[in-house]
Amino acid sequence: QVQLVESGGGLVQPGGSLRLSCAASGITVSNNLMGWYRQAPGKQRERVAHITRGGNVEYTDSVKGRLTIPRDKGKNTVYLQMNSLQPDATAVYYCDAQPLIGDGYWGRGTQVTVSS
Repeated sequence: QVQLVESGGGLVQPGGSLRLSCAASGITVSNNLMGWYRQAPGKQRERVAHITRGGNVEYTDSVKGRLTIPRDKGKNTVYLQMNSLQPDATAVYYCDAQPLIGDGYWGRGTQVTVSS
């Protein structure tokens, strides 16, 4: 059974940093396209970053320079390092895994709130 478990969310002040984790079981993260998405209240879910099987990364324009998406093959975990957070980053953050064939998988999300 495949599980993606996000953690690391919480309340952070503007300008602060957070590192989210996506721990996978039942799949190997380096064999999947791993993505981070977020959904703010009243808005559609949007992709913020992804890392390919080959290790190539892409970021949505609005977060470039403030996010990185490191991957730890030994821990079978993908991270989302977020710096210089602003209130518009407040959202539920989800991890997603897309295999080459078949349906993908979602985690349940972790809440990030940026507020003073």
